[in-house]
Amino acid sequence: MQHILDELARRRAQAKLGGGERRIAAQHAKGKLTARERIDLLLDEDSFEEFDMFVEHRAHEFGMADQKVPGDGVVTGWGTINGRTVYVFSKDFTVFGGSLSGAHAAKIVKVQRMAAKVGAPVIGLFDAGGARIQEGVDSLAGYADIFMENVLSSGVIPQISVIMGPCAGGDVYSPAMTDFIFMVKDTSYMYVTGPDVVKTVTNETVTHEDLGGARVHAQKSGVADGAFENDLEALVQVRRLVDFLPSSNREEAPARASFDNPNREEPSLDTLIPTNANKPYDMKELILKIVDEADFFEISSEYAKNIITGFARIDGETIGVVANQPQVLAGVLDIDASRKAARFVRFCDAFSIPILTLVDVPGFMPGTKQEYGGLIKHGAKLLFAYAEATVPKVTLITRKAYGGAYDVMSSKHLRGDINYAWPTAEIAVMGAKGAVEIIFRADAKDPEALAQREAEYKAQFANPFVAASRGYIDDVIMPHGSRRRIARAFKSLKTKELSNPWKKHDNIPL
Repeated sequence: MQHILDELARRRAQAKLGGGERRIAAQHAKGKLTARERIDLLLDEDSFEEFDMFVEHRAHEFGMADQKVPGDGVVTGWGTINGRTVYVFSKDFTVFGGSLSGAHAAKIVKVQRMAAKVGAPVIGLFDAGGARIQEGVDSLAGYADIFMENVLSSGVIPQISVIMGPCAGGDVYSPAMTDFIFMVKDTSYMYVTGPDVVKTVTNETVTHEDLGGARVHAQKSGVADGAFENDLEALVQVRRLVDFLPSSNREEAPARASFDNPNREEPSLDTLIPTNANKPYDMKELILKIVDEADFFEISSEYAKNIITGFARIDGETIGVVANQPQVLAGVLDIDASRKAARFVRFCDAFSIPILTLVDVPGFMPGTKQEYGGLIKHGAKLLFAYAEATVPKVTLITRKAYGGAYDVMSSKHLRGDINYAWPTAEIAVMGAKGAVEIIFRADAKDPEALAQREAEYKAQFANPFVAASRGYIDDVIMPHGSRRRIARAFKSLKTKELSNPWKKHDNIPL
């Protein structure tokens, strides 16, 4: 019997070495951890249960029959993050460059299906060179099998992708269909076609980093939801994100004991809004002062900075936060901001996470670039997302809420449940100056007359009371009491029930 146990131990040790000591050393030399080291950091200590450690590929062409490594380039299984079950797969670059074979794909599909079955998040750690060319169509079939599970699990369980090395070709489409993508600066990149192909087809010369590096996708394309300095930071932040999320659409997000009094007042908020209506202020200051313990997990912090999205807690309960940022483009809604916020709102709604919307928006971005880029359709995505969302929605207008952007930002007309405004709020079709120049066009050559008209317009419309008199604003509140009012609002909405008409699925303006 002992010799059988010894053989098992030998095989396990061999499998855990992946591509061997030399390739592990090469991985470390690049500043990257191995697949197993990453799993150990991601999960609670000693919680990982591995699947399919001894799986090998089944290819025979091109000499592959003599090149078999247990595990076949991906480590899969389940474990816990702060005691909650998650499923994980981690591509092993030391084995065939992490390339995907039929067997490799089957291992990933197995954990995807298990995660969906039990209702637990699935986390993919990517570090791979794409399809295994020696397997041809079998590797392509494997990709499609993974994609199918991504689609079926969308809105059912949280799916998180962490790009920790190369991710190219077919490999990129699985992360693209997950809920969140994180990248590691300098060591990770993702693109459909690499620099060599780009050079051949378009005659552009570009580096891996400039084509698909973490900074490119976190700041320009919006593909990545965050870019971190190294493997360790990325994995720690994934653990933090998971703490805010429910395990599936069948469960509520985890509540956390908070030592931050939900009735806490914040006197400094009474002076947050500048006297000059055109002067910016930092909306993040408001967020940090009203959420529990100033703990805010921002999503896509470097992309479309004119809108802020992220997770926080109020009275121990997870909420999603969407807020215009007056410090960037005056908080205007443009194509990128609309797409970013719409996707976030739909995620929150899919997983029953209440949404807090903080509004200071002068309107939609004008200009040919925006119109040619389809601002109408992209802006409609955010409108559509808010309108279809059935989760509790609390809205606070701090300053400007002009034109169609007022409607879009979770207004009462889009089934906002409780809508507050500060006394500094200006709710109107447009700013006073623009409105007066249109209404009183005849006085255009008389600056004094226009100035008087503008003052009259401001007095009548640049306040929240007209909207409040129509019932579009539920109450005009003191800024210092915002946390207490918002906490009470969400508490009153805990038992909210609302459903949309039956449909196979909606047709959001993609």
